[in-house]
Amino acid sequence: MRHLEVGPDGARMRWVELPGAQPPTVYLHGLGSSSPAYFGQVAAATGRRSLLVDLLGFGLSDRPAGFGYTMEDHADTVATLLRAVDLDGVRVVAHSMGGAVAIVLAERHPGLVGELVLAEPNLRPAEPRALSARIARYREEEYVQTMHGRILSVIGTEWAATARQADAAAMHRSAVSLAGERDRWFLHSLCALTIPRTFLLGQNSDPLPDHQALVEAGVTVTVIPDGGHNMMLDNPKAFVEALSR
Repeated sequence: MRHLEVGPDGARMRWVELPGAQPPTVYLHGLGSSSPAYFGQVAAATGRRSLLVDLLGFGLSDRPAGFGYTMEDHADTVATLLRAVDLDGVRVVAHSMGGAVAIVLAERHPGLVGELVLAEPNLRPAEPRALSARIARYREEEYVQTMHGRILSVIGTEWAATARQADAAAMHRSAVSLAGERDRWFLHSLCALTIPRTFLLGQNSDPLPDHQALVEAGVTVTVIPDGGHNMMLDNPKAFVEALSR
C-alpha cells in the first residue's frame, strides 16, 4: 500500500499498486466503496500496472473533516496523486460515483487522462431512486447521526462491508455534490470529451436511457453478461475481457 498527502491537515490518500505491463490503469471506486475490494481481482487479472485508489473519506484513505468531498475535490486529489507519481495519459477505470469523478478529472486535468472505461457511472445521480439523491435529502447532521446507520442496514451486505469503513460526512457531502443542481451534466460532459470512452453496462441492470446519445457521441457501450451494477464482482472474467478489448 502506498500513500500521499493530498488534502487538508496532512490528509493522505492511499492506494494499492500492482506491478505489470505499461501503460498503467487507475481504478476509482463508487460511493461508499473501496477500489482494492471491488477491483483487486480484475486488476490482477489484466496483467497491467494498476493503481487501486481509495478517495479521501473512503476505504483506506484518511477522512479529513475540513474536506469538501465534491466531485471536483475528489478529482483534484486524484490529479495530485498522478502528478506525484509522474503519470499522465492513463486509462481510468471507474465505477458508479467514481465514474463522475473520472469525468470531472478528464475535464479539469485533460493531460492526465488518455482513456475512460466507466462501469455504470452516475450520469443521472439526481433521479429519485439513486442512493445519492436519497442521501442528499437529509441535512448533514441528520445523516451523520441517524441516517448513515439506517442506510447501511438496507444496501446489502456486500456494499455495506465497505460503506461501514466510509466516513459518514464524506458519504453525505459526496452524495450532495453528485445529486446537486446539475442533473444530466455528467452525461453532457462525457459526450463532449474527445478521448476514447467506454460505458460498461451490466446485463441485469435497468436499460440505459442515454444509449443513443452516448453512441452518437462516439462512446462505446459494452454489456457485461450476467452482471448487475457491481459487474466487476458479478462476472470478473467478462469484465477483464471487456478491459482487454
